[in-house]
Amino acid sequence: MLGPFQAAVAKARREQSLLFASLLSEEDILEAFGSARGLWQGWIYSPAVTIWVFLSQCMSMDHSCRDAVARLITWRVARGLRPCSADTGAYCTARDSLPEPACHQLVRQTGTGLEREVPTEWRWHKRHVRVVDGSTITMPDTPANQAEYPQMASQKPGCGFPIARIVVVFSLSVGTVLEAALGRYGGKQTGENSLFRTLQHCLDPGDVVVVDRYFSGWCDLALLQARGVDVVVRKHQLRHTDFREGKRLGKDDHLVCWSKPQRPQWMRRKTYAALPHELTLREVRVRVAQKGFRTKELVVVTTLLDPVEYPADEIAELYRRRWQAELNLRSLKTVLQMDHLRCKTPHRVRNEFFMHLVAYNLIRRLMALSAQEKGTQPWQVSFKGALQTVNAFLPILCSNIPPEEWCTALVASVATHIVGDRPDRYEPRVKKRRAKEYDLMNKPRAEYQRQMAK
Repeated sequence: MLGPFQAAVAKARREQSLLFASLLSEEDILEAFGSARGLWQGWIYSPAVTIWVFLSQCMSMDHSCRDAVARLITWRVARGLRPCSADTGAYCTARDSLPEPACHQLVRQTGTGLEREVPTEWRWHKRHVRVVDGSTITMPDTPANQAEYPQMASQKPGCGFPIARIVVVFSLSVGTVLEAALGRYGGKQTGENSLFRTLQHCLDPGDVVVVDRYFSGWCDLALLQARGVDVVVRKHQLRHTDFREGKRLGKDDHLVCWSKPQRPQWMRRKTYAALPHELTLREVRVRVAQKGFRTKELVVVTTLLDPVEYPADEIAELYRRRWQAELNLRSLKTVLQMDHLRCKTPHRVRNEFFMHLVAYNLIRRLMALSAQEKGTQPWQVSFKGALQTVNAFLPILCSNIPPEEWCTALVASVATHIVGDRPDRYEPRVKKRRAKEYDLMNKPRAEYQRQMAK
């Protein structure tokens, strides 16, 4: 895999492309744009350049547009080109013109493209495994953002931030984002399971989905099984469990039948009628003997019914790896600073969300390349270490150093940053760092200012 990467770097240099062209080519960008590829002809901020500058902004610790434009000016001067204006207006206008479907398509392309290349040994029983999880993000408090993504109902007007719910489908083998959705935080059909139903088109027959108990409803399991997708999920705490019932497969391992419930309001009658009258599922009890863990026992439900091909201990270990989704979201929200976006209109917010996911996928591609060269697994490589290394190495693209020299050093440096192997780590849920002794905002800022001016 290192050879193709070196070739991509060499091509980007020959064509005098911007820094991120070696990670995301102009051809891939134009393919995602489709019929919109003719936008901005003759401008400095062509579709490819706008995307590349946007990616540099998402990967930088300084997320300002000023820093992103300064990087573009630096690259143009290093290439002997005329520097563009340092004013950010043209860049912001070009960024506002990016079609949302194109940015969304880039997420799919960069995520699935890498997974198709993974070695067989990185898969689970030679099958693709997807882990799904949800979270929330906030954005600037503007009337436009509040109208589309209202703040929490418990907060007074002017005292909170617009909030959106996100659901992301990750590849377990390489950690890339395969699909994602963003929606309102409150209201009917805005929960994580509702958003996930809009993403199930990205699942193929034979895939395995690992999710938490929020997605363990009968209808959700039946819909996935109807697509030929197997599920591994923690059983909801309100469901009764009795291992003396059903067909016994082994200790704490049996088959049970779940009867079809009444049709939920969100499901169409035709879809409901096509589902079976009952589901045959397998339940595996997992006992946690490690001291310090809050959970001592849990039940995992799965559609993988064969105890010989899929032993109970392997089912339990696979569900344990669901935690990778939590770590991936932490990389997105904390390391890439996606927890609070910066755009002031919903359209720009959605594009900023998608471009963070693209930047994340590009870093994951480099991590997978480094892991394959070193003979490790991608999830063992540090995401933050990879991001820091990429930001340090990319300016070399402007230099005359041959790609075969620094590409090898880049890959080796990324592979060096291995995350700590602490599978049984436990910590108290307390904070050591004290918060600042300021009161929380409980009325609009303008009222505070009027009160101070008296």
